[in-house]
Amino acid sequence: MFLMAVSVFLAFPSCNKAATDTGGQDEPAMTPEDPDDPGTVQRPEHRGRIVVTEDGRFVMYENGEPFFWLADTAWLLIDRMTVEEAREYLEKRADQGFTVIMFSCLGDDYAVKNANYAGEKAFLDEDYTIFNPEYFEHVREVIDIADELGLIAGFLPNWGDKLYRQYGYETPVLHTKERAENYGKYIGNLLKDKENIVWILGGDKSGDYTAELVRAQARGIAIGISGSEDYSECTMTYHPSGYQTSSTWFGSDSWLDFNMQQNGHGYDNVWERIERDYMRVPVKPVVDGEPTYDEHWLNFNPEDGISSDIHCRRYLYHDVFSGAFGHTYGTTGIWSFYDPDIPFKYAKEDVPAHSWRESLDLPSGRQMIYGKNLMMSRPYFTRIPDNSIVLDNYDGHERITATRDRNNTYAMVYTEQGRPIRINTLAIGGGNTVNAWWFNPRDGKAEFIGEVEKAPSHVFTPESNGMGNDWILVIDDPASGYGEPGGEICKENK
Repeated sequence: MFLMAVSVFLAFPSCNKAATDTGGQDEPAMTPEDPDDPGTVQRPEHRGRIVVTEDGRFVMYENGEPFFWLADTAWLLIDRMTVEEAREYLEKRADQGFTVIMFSCLGDDYAVKNANYAGEKAFLDEDYTIFNPEYFEHVREVIDIADELGLIAGFLPNWGDKLYRQYGYETPVLHTKERAENYGKYIGNLLKDKENIVWILGGDKSGDYTAELVRAQARGIAIGISGSEDYSECTMTYHPSGYQTSSTWFGSDSWLDFNMQQNGHGYDNVWERIERDYMRVPVKPVVDGEPTYDEHWLNFNPEDGISSDIHCRRYLYHDVFSGAFGHTYGTTGIWSFYDPDIPFKYAKEDVPAHSWRESLDLPSGRQMIYGKNLMMSRPYFTRIPDNSIVLDNYDGHERITATRDRNNTYAMVYTEQGRPIRINTLAIGGGNTVNAWWFNPRDGKAEFIGEVEKAPSHVFTPESNGMGNDWILVIDDPASGYGEPGGEICKENK
């Protein structure tokens, strides 16, 4: 192993780059020995880090290419999975079309009191000051696999239980600003050569308890990466507790690149919270970092029932159409990597759920990909929320939410329970007609309604309605030349 055991109060050594140092030359793309061998994966074209767009509304690759955040939640990937299992999981999600994997080291109840899958803890001493190189080498390996597959690591350096004892079971080991900053320096330096990381601080904790510790850790990460408090070399956000947003404590902080919410596991008016962050000043992108997972008790209450694919879909479309730059998905089986045949991978929640392997093929996961494909089939950087074009919005579980692009070349309208959509089609395009489509978020298929005469009020009625019968109306300016919704990526996004 190339890593040394290091105290958090000592100077941090540089990462050994013997395997990657090319003497100042750009690293060549990986080329498999046998390009026809399906077991070898070519490294995707270099596109740089994920950064915020100039207007503060979206994120993109450093080379300017649009990036749609479609994250899967894999909190315990580091602590419960072997390298081989991690590769199996990551390859599946990359093949399916996810773009981000959110996971933590020093996971919830792991790495300190409990060891990881290999029996390793993150610290070698009882005072939690000397890092275990074996534990952190596994972190690097998993992030490297994600990079090979073109995946962004939405990486939490630690779960929030390492910062503050809120519920009684936690073991805070980063509970002073000095410890938080020094750990930030260590993990930042350890991973400074990894461009496929978005740093996510917090970990299901309110900033009411942790704000100064988090700021110290952010400072340490920046110093570990760049040698100074320079936040331009890393992209960061904060994962809060349920029904909270990072903007409450950190909205004006220079280290926070975009706002993250946790709209956690309910069945409520999520669009209201997204809209509030979208309207905040200073302007920063916003994303839902923990909506309702599939196969989870709604509101953590068995009496409210268990979530299903409709709950996942409604959060996706209400979030994104209200101004979010992407979306996060999760399942009970995958976040905890539950496996009923392996005692170490016991269920973390008392809810009927599939194993992690079975959960990879749940309908709700496929439906997230349909949503990403829909958004990328129309121009990405010009999209804005706009419910003013909808004449009957309704509310609650019958909500209708709309988005369009600021050039008025298209609009998309989500009706959660298939209520008829009454829309002002004069708002789209410059001619006398619009192209209208129905997009089915359950199977990803589009049906052309026809070229429709524009009017200040036009009613479009889906073919089905009621709980689970959600639909999306897509309206295009015929002059735009856009293809089938959810089909090929439009030319503006290539």
